[in-house]
Amino acid sequence: MLRPGIYSTQKDNILKHLKHSEITPLDALEQYGCFRLAAVIHTLRQEGHKIKTKKMTRRGKTFASYHLEVNASNGR
Repeated sequence: MLRPGIYSTQKDNILKHLKHSEITPLDALEQYGCFRLAAVIHTLRQEGHKIKTKKMTRRGKTFASYHLEVNASNGR
């Protein structure tokens, strides 16, 4: 049985991930079971997080990679 209050949401997990490194849709799916990373990124941006998008191409496939914008004044 699930115990309330001890589980993180996909949004929380992805935000923690972004604080340490960039994330791609495949990372989000494999690590957090998130099929709609772009939707989570949109929500985080609406909450005020500064997230940059970088287009990447590997093996002929183009996809987005996201990372938190580093603020020079506070190091975040």
